[in-house]
Amino acid sequence: MKILISLILLACTSLPAYAQVQSLLHKEEKRRYLVYTPPSYAGQPQKAFPVVFNFHGSGMSMAEQMLYTQMNRAADRHRFIVVYPLGVKQDWNVGFGTSYLEGSDDIGFTEALLAKLKQDYRIDSQRVYATGLSRGGFFTLRIAAELPQLFAAVASVGGPMPEPVKQHHTKQGKVGVLLVHGTADQVVAYGGKPGGYLSAEDSYSYWLKHNGMGAAGASRRVIDGDAGDGTDVTWVEQGNGQQSVALATVREGGHTWPGADPFNVGLPIGKTTRDMDANDVIWQFFDKHRR
Repeated sequence: MKILISLILLACTSLPAYAQVQSLLHKEEKRRYLVYTPPSYAGQPQKAFPVVFNFHGSGMSMAEQMLYTQMNRAADRHRFIVVYPLGVKQDWNVGFGTSYLEGSDDIGFTEALLAKLKQDYRIDSQRVYATGLSRGGFFTLRIAAELPQLFAAVASVGGPMPEPVKQHHTKQGKVGVLLVHGTADQVVAYGGKPGGYLSAEDSYSYWLKHNGMGAAGASRRVIDGDAGDGTDVTWVEQGNGQQSVALATVREGGHTWPGADPFNVGLPIGKTTRDMDANDVIWQFFDKHRR
């Protein structure tokens, strides 16, 4: 499931001026993370800012996730803080290849990191969100299942509902959930993997049910901002007045971040749609949600 973008991203060696590498000690292990604050943060010293956790894919680093997704640009436009945590061995525990309960305590790390951020930055506790790519996307759904009291909404790109998360999901808290997935994804199949993860459509249905919503009456639209890119996006969304659940199906889209630069030309991860900017649509989805 590794995303092979390192060689090109290594050419981008300088970090943005407002991005800082920091660390905390969790269960006797030093855990690192990047924090990006938009220029407006310093200019509005009395304002509490929303925060978005952006989790990398398996085999990626926090800097690669920042450089690939370019979410800092959206943070500048919409005035939120972005945090890029680093997983143990560049991975996240969602029960694949490791013990769900006995493996790396990434949920505990996420809680500790949020608590540290609240100490160090002006964080709006009602507006805490998580997004991620691939394994990072899977992990956002574990966050939705286990930390609904802290996170208002999550957005998973190329990562539907893992079976281990479903099996251990006991909390009743409702969370907004956005799923973005390409139909031609050859790394994480849109149609799911028996015993591994649900299909994108079944994941959408799962979170509808968890949030007490029915499928009837959902809004539906097609986004085709670039008619020449060979893709389009079907957006289906249902809400209950407080939370929304949405599925963005990228027809012929690969295992990529919509709107990102196509760094992976020649690698088997497929097309990057130009029909939408994932950062903007994810933020627009998050912005409707409060804890």
